Amino acid sequence: MRKGIVSAGNWLVDTIKFIGSYPAAGNLVTIERIESGFGGCSHNVLADLAHMKTDLPLYAAGCVGKDALGDDIMAGIEKLGLNADGMCRVDAATSYTDVMADMKAGTRTFFHHRGANAQLGPEHIDAITAPAKIFHLGYLLLLDRMDAPDAEYGIVAARVLDNLQKRGYKTSVDVVSEEGNRFREVILPCLKYMDYFIINEVEAGACYGTSLRDENGEILLDKVEEAAKFMLANGVKEACVIHFPEGGYAVRTNGDEHYEPSLRIPASEIVSSVGAGDAFCATMLYALHEELPLQKSLRMANAAAWFNLHNATSTDGAPTLAQIEEFLNKNY
Repeated sequence: MRKGIVSAGNWLVDTIKFIGSYPAAGNLVTIERIESGFGGCSHNVLADLAHMKTDLPLYAAGCVGKDALGDDIMAGIEKLGLNADGMCRVDAATSYTDVMADMKAGTRTFFHHRGANAQLGPEHIDAITAPAKIFHLGYLLLLDRMDAPDAEYGIVAARVLDNLQKRGYKTSVDVVSEEGNRFREVILPCLKYMDYFIINEVEAGACYGTSLRDENGEILLDKVEEAAKFMLANGVKEACVIHFPEGGYAVRTNGDEHYEPSLRIPASEIVSSVGAGDAFCATMLYALHEELPLQKSLRMANAAAWFNLHNATSTDGAPTLAQIEEFLNKNY
């Protein structure tokens, strides 16, 4: 029986630079402090799962450079106790991101060098033989070879996901929040080869073709529901989950659906939102793996994001399962 989670895709080093507020173009702002840590979908999801202290086998997959940053990431993988058989060292600089964290607004802006992540291709995924239950791939729209056109499937990632399903994996996908019109071009061909799709409201709106917020920035729950069901109607096989600061919504193809509001945090208490979406995603993957009810799944995922928001880096604030349960017992 399959057990465990593979997370393949982006690996990078984040340098988080805290500023009072984001400046207008051409203006100067002072960097108040700097913190560094590992990031990227694959790292964040697996680190969060490792910190949860589950009994699930965890498998790392992706590309890093033959450089000092690559050495650091590989050492971090070993420290977390992850299986590194799916990691490849390539002749490119290890990917990195400079993150500008606006302390006043609680937002962050990313400046990214794609580097080694751009080399991740089908041959790397095909070589993975881990007997895991779920194969999580992310971030699409930030993996050049996966995002490339395919004559038969439309997008290379769709071919990769189809092959993974045929090999017995439950496939899960996450995407990056990116400005531009590539969402539908890259993501829609992949939907029918996903078992789970876990995204935020901006990404879901870009896939659906309309914003899920009104002109005042308020979340439109009816639009969230429409967008999630659009994903299922266009091929997602088991569940679509959309998360946003106000909460999370999930719907299954069997008709089960649930909205769970988050426990709000005053803006003054938010240290950084870097990695909060990945914390939600990691916990939701655990819940899907364990086939937990949607309400419990969403509450757990919201709690993991709550912990993350109180820490500067992507994963240092990750809670254990025991801490999540204690948090839920106190708040529900």
